[in-house]
Amino acid sequence: MIKRIIIAILSIGFLLALWAFIGRDSTEQLDIFISPKVGDFQVLVTSTGELRAKNSIQIRGPQGVRDVQIWQMTIQSLIPEGTVVKKGDVVAEIDRSEIMTRMQNTQLDVQRAESQYEQAQLDSSLTLTQARDNLENLRFQLEERQIAVEQSVYESPAVQRQMQIELERTERQLAQEQQNYRTRVLQAEANLREIEANLTQERNQLNRIMNVMQDFSILAPENGMVVYARNWQGRKTTTGSTINAFDPIVAELPDFSAMESLTYINEVDIQKIRTGQTVQIGLDAIRDKRLTGIVTSIANIGEQRPNSHSKVFEVKIEINESDTTLRPAMTTSNDILIETIENALYIPLESVHAFDNDHYVFKRDGLQTVMQQIIMGSANDNDVVILEGLTPDDQVLISMPPDTSGLRRDVLPDDVLDKYRDIIEPEEVMPEQELEIAQSP
Repeated sequence: MIKRIIIAILSIGFLLALWAFIGRDSTEQLDIFISPKVGDFQVLVTSTGELRAKNSIQIRGPQGVRDVQIWQMTIQSLIPEGTVVKKGDVVAEIDRSEIMTRMQNTQLDVQRAESQYEQAQLDSSLTLTQARDNLENLRFQLEERQIAVEQSVYESPAVQRQMQIELERTERQLAQEQQNYRTRVLQAEANLREIEANLTQERNQLNRIMNVMQDFSILAPENGMVVYARNWQGRKTTTGSTINAFDPIVAELPDFSAMESLTYINEVDIQKIRTGQTVQIGLDAIRDKRLTGIVTSIANIGEQRPNSHSKVFEVKIEINESDTTLRPAMTTSNDILIETIENALYIPLESVHAFDNDHYVFKRDGLQTVMQQIIMGSANDNDVVILEGLTPDDQVLISMPPDTSGLRRDVLPDDVLDKYRDIIEPEEVMPEQELEIAQSP
């Protein structure tokens, strides 16, 4: 019995709730009006940045690898990021497989050059020994010819002349062989110098490789905290990453006393940014901490960043405060102050609607609502300055009414529109909410 009563009560409650829901006017909407605010209006450009040390000591890989024809190196091991190291501590190890292969090949080249040098020495020694033997034999022959000439005095003139000719021929042959011997000596010396130079070159190359290989253990140049370097794509250099011989940066030792936020501003807003502008900086990791900064550098050339559909420009913001809690790679929110407008009249952006290249708000006029044309000035992420069309005593709707048919449209006088013609041109209209005037069904 009690169960039936409970079911009956629940059924009645459900029917009452269903009746209340169905009976409610579906077109009923709670209209929220607000009054324009008057005060100092800040025009801001907001961006996300990343902290980094303004000054840092780079930890670089081997410097002489280009001399040994190595252009790419793979990091075999790297200590964890954030490790505090002392000067001389091992930070990273470079894969030695390629340079070991080069060293072994060069050792073979050295051995080959040494063999060639020894062979050239032996060949030169043998050749010159034979040349010296020939000279000695010619000297003996010359002596024999001289004796024959001396003994031919008792012979006929023809025989004497024949002996004299043989002597002169032997003298010329000896002189020629002496000249040839000096030439062979010079040739042997030149050949040995060439082979010796090649041997020296191979030995020097081997020494360079061995010296460079010692640098494959990368040491910390100073005391500090290790922060991984980033490549041109913004990716961190970690174990297994490849570094090139022209810029072999593995990590950095940042100076935490001076920090900056590196951010990228899109090409639409970059024209508003100037060096010297002040910045309010927030930290995603520490919500309650607020810092201040100043714009110190603006890139002249835009770039296409990953995951970005438009060109952006690099902007550096120097942090004014020195804080021990700041660490590189922390994400920052940067509010760059473009200008401050004193005693400005402004309303929320969602209250402004565009129609036919003009801007309107829905304003209360007595018991009715009208469309009031306005002239907009500077804007930030939330509000927009109203130059003409509203007063501090007006009340405007936060959102667009569900039915705009039949609403009166109040436009500004022509002289006012002419005054702000450069602002209200279609090219300069800000991309606010588009208004499609609802027609009566």
